[in-house]
Amino acid sequence: MNKTIRRASVFSLLLVLALLGRATWVQVYEGKALADDKNNRRKAMAQYAQPLGNIIVAGSPVTGSKETEGGDLAYKRDYTDGELYSAVTGYSSQAYGATQLEGIYADVLDGTDTRLKNPLDALTGKQQEPGDVLTTIDPAVQKAASKALGDTKGAAVAIDPKTGRILGLVSTPSYDPSAIAGLTDGDTWQKLTEDEDKPLVNRALRQPLPPGSTFKLVVAAAALEDGLYGSVDTATDSPNPYRLPGSTRYLENENPSAPCENATLRTALQYSCNNVFAKIAVDLGQEKVKATAEKFGFNDEQQDVPVRAYPSVYPSGMDKAQTALTGIGQFDVTATPLQMAMVSAAIANDGLMAAPHMVSKVVDSDGDTLDSFEDGDTERIVSSATAEQLRSAMVTVVDKGTGSNAAIPGTEVGGKTGTAQHGENNSKTPYAWFTSYAKDADTGKEVAVAVLIEDSGAARSEVSGNGLAAPVAQKMMKAALK
Repeated sequence: MNKTIRRASVFSLLLVLALLGRATWVQVYEGKALADDKNNRRKAMAQYAQPLGNIIVAGSPVTGSKETEGGDLAYKRDYTDGELYSAVTGYSSQAYGATQLEGIYADVLDGTDTRLKNPLDALTGKQQEPGDVLTTIDPAVQKAASKALGDTKGAAVAIDPKTGRILGLVSTPSYDPSAIAGLTDGDTWQKLTEDEDKPLVNRALRQPLPPGSTFKLVVAAAALEDGLYGSVDTATDSPNPYRLPGSTRYLENENPSAPCENATLRTALQYSCNNVFAKIAVDLGQEKVKATAEKFGFNDEQQDVPVRAYPSVYPSGMDKAQTALTGIGQFDVTATPLQMAMVSAAIANDGLMAAPHMVSKVVDSDGDTLDSFEDGDTERIVSSATAEQLRSAMVTVVDKGTGSNAAIPGTEVGGKTGTAQHGENNSKTPYAWFTSYAKDADTGKEVAVAVLIEDSGAARSEVSGNGLAAPVAQKMMKAALK
């Protein structure tokens, strides 16, 4: 063999080895990345090759699948009462991907999760039947919240305090996920994404806003836990009006005639006295208030239910005037309705917080459990004595104070109103909040609720937590206790 042929042979062999090496690298190391690539059409074809598994509410599916007409995607997602449950399910779209439970459990719902395959399927590559996701949602509570919120821009969350089960989760305005499930729904998608009311945003979990006076429950808890005041009936050291430290600004109360000077915590919650809680925040200092807020769940960047909620925030690095404003749920304090429902739930549950969750089980096609979420996985937030004191004060708010619209005859109901200012120089319409709990002594049922009315269209002077948010909470609590 002459030198030229030998060199050509060696070069050809090296090329073959290089190709084999590259093929091995792609198959072994890059195979999963390529399979998961959003531009890989085979992945979409496999996902929609058969009817998807379902998201279940109270034993009935709120999702489905329908055959498509033409194309290489055989099925697309369909929804029952899509607008009612969109904040729970999210959407599964052939064009725009999947969100919330649809996104988290996409592999189970389309049958590609490896836990669904038996050994023979793994060898043959056969796609297994999909599994289902079982939620904790109570349809009666969900419907009550949706109907009560109506056309307003807002959100509501209901939690079972003992178990942590999320019974209701609604965000308005809503949308129908069926309308964006296919490949040819671009006009609807554009309309939704350009809508100023942001219907695709899950306000219940993913839009923290200033909680206003509902945050006073956290400040009151901090004061009792620290021993700053011995009980909710101990007089506080609270001048009225209260001058913000280092400032010429005086912090006044919504009701000028309310008995807020040196008021007890009970009276201060009953009349929502700004001077009392601003002074308490300064007296405790921002670190102590922050520590209590974080016990309730603020500043948690991994709050999964299992959809990840945006963190509710208690800020740091403030001066005393800013700290005072946090005492009334303003300055840079933000919270989701989920977070404020968690506050009431922990107080209702004797100071213990059960981890909130809206999925009970994930199962395969035979009903065998793949994942489960235990009820009552609790953590001590405040002492039993502090929780009892706060419940007593919250009952006073409903029976004799600013939360009267949440009352349910014959039922223990405690709550706290909130009206949060926002915009430059508080120029925009305030947010209306209400957080509460209810207990039925006869049945033992309990529920904790938080409601946010972001914009009701009402005049600024008509915006209040009791007027707008408390009636929604009352209807949700009644539905949960039936």
